[in-house]
Amino acid sequence: MAELARRVDDVDAEFDDRTALWVAVCAHRPDNARVLAAAGADPWRPMMAGWSPGRLALAGPAPDLFPIPAGHPGLTSAEAATVAEARRLIAALEEAGEDYMGVACVAGVTAAEAARRLAARPADGADVEAVLADPWADPDGNLGIVGVTDVPGGCVVIQPWGYAPSTPEVMLPLSVEAVCYSVFANPKSGGQGAVSRDGVMEDSDTSPGGGAPGGHLPAEEILVEYLYQGEAVPYCCAAAGLRLPDARAVAGPPDLWLRLPEGDR
Repeated sequence: MAELARRVDDVDAEFDDRTALWVAVCAHRPDNARVLAAAGADPWRPMMAGWSPGRLALAGPAPDLFPIPAGHPGLTSAEAATVAEARRLIAALEEAGEDYMGVACVAGVTAAEAARRLAARPADGADVEAVLADPWADPDGNLGIVGVTDVPGGCVVIQPWGYAPSTPEVMLPLSVEAVCYSVFANPKSGGQGAVSRDGVMEDSDTSPGGGAPGGHLPAEEILVEYLYQGEAVPYCCAAAGLRLPDARAVAGPPDLWLRLPEGDR
């Protein structure tokens, strides 16, 4: 990195609205960031909706990476609260979620209301025990069973063995006069996300927790993308405004196991 920095004409050249130093900070590479700063890169160069490399570092794991200039305001109280909640939520959900798991985070909707909206009935206990024991015995049939749990701010719908929570048949009714963020942990392609709002699919094939904020995003979204890199489920929870106290809503057991109507998968 030092040799590359020595050879360029402008160590602060921008690509896609950001410098190499900004990328190093965003990627949690303080070693590269220090080398670039030593080569003349400006940590406090304005860019990315007000998130200079130095200001972004204040929200990360190395807030003392660069000396703060006199009079610099640092993080706002709202930004500091977002950082604190991200750290708490990621720690609470540590190791929650596995490959093949589907999760939907729904704002402002209780578990009971979710069941009503989905026209779902309580799942038979023996059926649940059977699928938990061997979810691959009947992959298609087992897509009809989901778990739902009340959490502060709304509810979480899970399927530890499938993608049903991220399907339109589940997301659209749940998001009427609400918002729903979902992710399916596809072991082949990574987390596949979707967003529905007020009963309409707003975005699909997203990469929650992808950690690649574009310069077109507003300041608050850039911060969220930075904080939840590699944390798809916490990202969805935070985006929906859910404040899970622990991992049970995702790791189980849920408050309710539900059987979806035939065809809703």
